[in-house]
Amino acid sequence: MEKKTFILIHGSWHSAWNWHKVSPILEKQGHTVHAIDLPGMGRDKTPIGEVTFSKTVQKLCDLIDSIDGKVILVGHSKNGIMISQAAEFRPEKIEKLIYLAAYLIPNGKTQKEYSVQDTEGWLKGYVDIHEESKSHTLRTEIFKEGLYHDCDDDITEMAKVILSHEPIESGTVALQLSKEHYGSVPRYYIECTDDRAVTPFIQQKMYAETPCRKVYKLNASHSPFFSKPNELVDIFTEIAQLN
Repeated sequence: MEKKTFILIHGSWHSAWNWHKVSPILEKQGHTVHAIDLPGMGRDKTPIGEVTFSKTVQKLCDLIDSIDGKVILVGHSKNGIMISQAAEFRPEKIEKLIYLAAYLIPNGKTQKEYSVQDTEGWLKGYVDIHEESKSHTLRTEIFKEGLYHDCDDDITEMAKVILSHEPIESGTVALQLSKEHYGSVPRYYIECTDDRAVTPFIQQKMYAETPCRKVYKLNASHSPFFSKPNELVDIFTEIAQLN
């Protein structure tokens, strides 16, 4: 198996912790893994009110620039927008894009425009807005049923300690994507078919509008990196080996 370099991008409110079960499996296979905290998230101490979409994409591009050879970008949930915009700026450095139950947004559109269409999502009504810090948080009472219903209970308990605020601004920024740059990078989608946070309805709508080389379906919640890490890695490595 050819060895690859993966950059794993977490979703809203989360951090590099998302990947603590996935990274060791990939590394045991000989791959290089970078699971990062986005600005203001996890262990990154950038004040949340100072975090912008452009700064976050720049951090991702800086990491890509620091790595020899090409990388595979994996984006989960909301932060599919981050890997899309990074691919516009660094298409020659990105081998493949993998969207994991992620927002796959076309040029000129925002993540929020698609989120509001997902009316059956279980997280609706549990998000608290914090105007002073330009951020929002998710209430703990929806963690288990909304994000981790097929995960062990210890994941929910850890999430109560680890999950944090999320910048609002990035969801309202229109992506700037071109066929020449972003469109030149192969895209793959992993649909989580039992997802209550980003429902199959909106996942299917997005990859229908923005077609991918291949769509995989995983019978899992929004958090297969916790509930089905081996199955998820099997898909990652299959995609990695495709020409």
